[in-house]
Amino acid sequence: MPADEEKPADEEKPAGGADGEKAARVAADLRARDIAVVALTWVDNSGVTRVKGVPVGRLEHAARAGIGASPVFDAFGLTDAIASGRYAGGPVGDLRLRPDLDRVVPLAAQPGWAWAPADRFDQLGRPHAQDAREVLRRQIDELAGTQGMGFWARAAIEIEWAVRPEGWFAYSEPQAGGGPAYGMDRVIELSDYLRDVTRALTEQGLVVEQIHPEYAPGQFEVSVAAEDPLGAADTSVLVRQTVRAVGLRHKLRTSYSPVVVPEGVGNGGHVHLSLGTGRRADRNVLVDGTGPAGLSHVGERFVAGILGHLPALLAVGAPSVASYLRLAPSRWSGAFACWGVENREAAVRLVTGLAVGGKAAQAPGAAEELGVKVEAERWAAASPNVEIKCFDLSANPYLLLAGLLAAGRAGITAEKASLPEPVDVDPASLPADERARRGITALPARLADAVEAFERDRVLLAAYGPELHDTIAVVRRAEIDLFAAATPEEIVDRTRWRH
Repeated sequence: MPADEEKPADEEKPAGGADGEKAARVAADLRARDIAVVALTWVDNSGVTRVKGVPVGRLEHAARAGIGASPVFDAFGLTDAIASGRYAGGPVGDLRLRPDLDRVVPLAAQPGWAWAPADRFDQLGRPHAQDAREVLRRQIDELAGTQGMGFWARAAIEIEWAVRPEGWFAYSEPQAGGGPAYGMDRVIELSDYLRDVTRALTEQGLVVEQIHPEYAPGQFEVSVAAEDPLGAADTSVLVRQTVRAVGLRHKLRTSYSPVVVPEGVGNGGHVHLSLGTGRRADRNVLVDGTGPAGLSHVGERFVAGILGHLPALLAVGAPSVASYLRLAPSRWSGAFACWGVENREAAVRLVTGLAVGGKAAQAPGAAEELGVKVEAERWAAASPNVEIKCFDLSANPYLLLAGLLAAGRAGITAEKASLPEPVDVDPASLPADERARRGITALPARLADAVEAFERDRVLLAAYGPELHDTIAVVRRAEIDLFAAATPEEIVDRTRWRH
């Protein structure tokens, strides 16, 4: 009998220490809510959320000793095939999953179940070298220590998805949410479903900013409030699983795949990031009105770092072969490595949050120069941020946010990091020589090219560590080999329901 199953739940001694006391309180609260099982999830390197469930009666034990899980999941691919690399893929070894007790949430669409993200440790209690949540924590800490400035970031990940009726396979006609793009017809058709999605997310403590139909037939989007990067990654997982569970109750199947229909626009996973410093939550230092388009000096360098590492970051943020069927010019997917103010074709869009005199939002002082008075409180509420548009939801959100923070931090610490001029048109509309003059380059059009950039990137190697960096590349190359001779239609068919 495994060590973590030696005693029945009613004979288990309370977990010791603060974690044990917290686990006991959490377990008592869950029992009072008639919760029977807690789903402990982690996201693997192919972007798939994996799970082990623990009965509420064993939650204290899981918090103290963890529950077993093989490290082989680091090498799982999109289709559950196991890649073989230097640091992952074999049958030997074990890890321990421990729930993050601060994020335990009863699931509104799964009665009797709760959810918690899990951290993975080795059998000596040390964080697993390839644990994505730990990697993100480390990057949050390193950003905070940069130049002694106490930098922090806030993040949010937009969730786009497509629905189809259960058992329906003629994807040219969705027969669910098939009205005009962004049209009220879709809301009327699926109003009960969208209401239940919103209600479930809200009951789980999330702040829903907006929910609406998207461009493609049967496609929707939900945006939630920004939070710390670790919280944002956790929330991304929770939102997706909640939407999927609500959909099943309405006999709808959910896909977050980069492409659901060949030649379709696909589902994005745009990331919003802001940068601040100090203890005040409203001290946003991304913009102060002094630099290009109002960016601050440190904000420009932060954005320049992200822009400079985008080709390599695609191996993490657009990690599927199918991602590159979505990442195409003139589809608002950000196919060019450039930035612009409110430009939805640029890979990096500066979201001003507040229009001033028809120009980019500025800090209060700069706005007053334009003859517009902007109160400090209103400026803080404007929440300027950058949106990175070239990513999708086949990404592991923890790894993606960790990579973005590392890239932004590299820009802050670089002596000569600066941005080119912002782009105010669709880059694809510019002649090739004009793009070359302005330093506008196309992002990798194949996963193989992104992986090559990733393997050369020293900043991301340091951020992820050699074991994880190598395993990410191994998993990506396994998927490249899997689809080497596949047509776009075959790629879409194989990936449609994997995310």
